[in-house]
Amino acid sequence: MGDLELLLPGEADVLVRGLRSFRLLEMGSGGWNQQHENLEKLNMQAILDATASQGEPIQELLVTHGKVPTLVVELITVEMWKQKVFPVLCKLEDYKPQNTFPIYMVVHHEASIINLLETVFFHKEVCESAEDTVLDLVDYCHRKLTLLVARSGHAGPPENEESEYSTPMKELQKQAELMEFEIALKALSVLRYITDCMDSLSLSTLSRMFSTHNLPCLLVELLEHSPWSRRERGKLQQFEGGRWQTVAPSEQQKMSKLEGQVWIALYNLLLSPEARTRYCLTSFAKGQLLKLRAFLTDTLLDQLPNLADLQSFLAHLALAEPQPPKKDLVFEQIPEIWERLERENKGKWKAIAKHQLQHVFNPSEQDLRQQAQRWAETYRLDVLEAVAPERPRCANCSTEATKRCSRCQNEWYCCRECQVKHWEKHKKACVPAAQDDRAK
Repeated sequence: MGDLELLLPGEADVLVRGLRSFRLLEMGSGGWNQQHENLEKLNMQAILDATASQGEPIQELLVTHGKVPTLVVELITVEMWKQKVFPVLCKLEDYKPQNTFPIYMVVHHEASIINLLETVFFHKEVCESAEDTVLDLVDYCHRKLTLLVARSGHAGPPENEESEYSTPMKELQKQAELMEFEIALKALSVLRYITDCMDSLSLSTLSRMFSTHNLPCLLVELLEHSPWSRRERGKLQQFEGGRWQTVAPSEQQKMSKLEGQVWIALYNLLLSPEARTRYCLTSFAKGQLLKLRAFLTDTLLDQLPNLADLQSFLAHLALAEPQPPKKDLVFEQIPEIWERLERENKGKWKAIAKHQLQHVFNPSEQDLRQQAQRWAETYRLDVLEAVAPERPRCANCSTEATKRCSRCQNEWYCCRECQVKHWEKHKKACVPAAQDDRAK
């Protein structure tokens, strides 16, 4: 490990061993909250390990203890909670919480898990240890990428504009929508790492990728719409590091990291030996794939030289006759996590929401303070600064910040003027935090 450690090896082993799946009804409960905190610690430690390039103990522990399938089950469970239970909570007229922090933790849980999977799936043995759940993970990634394509006309996530008339639950819905965009981009990276393991995937998984979902054509649509890029006031912006960044004119020909992930995934899907036997190049598929030729410029090939092989493949494809759709009768495995959860909880969404409202999402002030203290201990400032991809940004104007709020130490500003302008928004979180510090 590097010089900065969040978890000792023995502690990490205990946390990984303790990972388990929770029912939808248990989301937000005491035991679930403890596991969420543990996952955040594992997440941050995995990033620190990857940054230090001195071994990957979290990845090794997840494989050794067979916990990757558990993470996939948890990921899809919280995805279903957000789609089925969260909207019901938002519509309950008698639920008007002053503090939405407990619900936010559940909403954020999906982002925590997909971020951890993105970090560890770089290693082939992690993908192999997912076993049958890799089929469910492919379906999950397909759902997220389909949403990315569907919302591409909106040029990325909506801006997080606040309104004085917004309720806490409406603000939480806005945050969830912003988070969904980042989750989908993480899913893109996970899918790319899965395609790195084409030779070890099951026939059912390959069939799901090529026949059921036609992932190569979906990735072509992603490249066409490029949801990670947008024009704002005439300037090109790209979504990196969790925010939109303006690209300098001299850097605009440079391939973004997300675009690179799409190209590598396409290379793996189209040029692997498995693709030659499993992928049916119909007239539709051929037409979609040939759109890639317009993107394969000399500038792009200079940055990813291996794409020259893909260019040659497309040249041959242009001359080849399309294949008729295959009608083979094949017995194959299908994803079961989503279907099982839906079957077990069908017709119970409102009952689950009301139960959680009464027993989980209505904590006392003392419970909130205890939870806030635990999270303050989890998110140590030195660890967060080491994990952060760049220097902190001003909460008011988003420029690089060098000054921190002296009262709560949680918010950053570039100057005194910005701090004053942001105070009306910040004081709601700042004053309770400062009171907690004094109480200690």
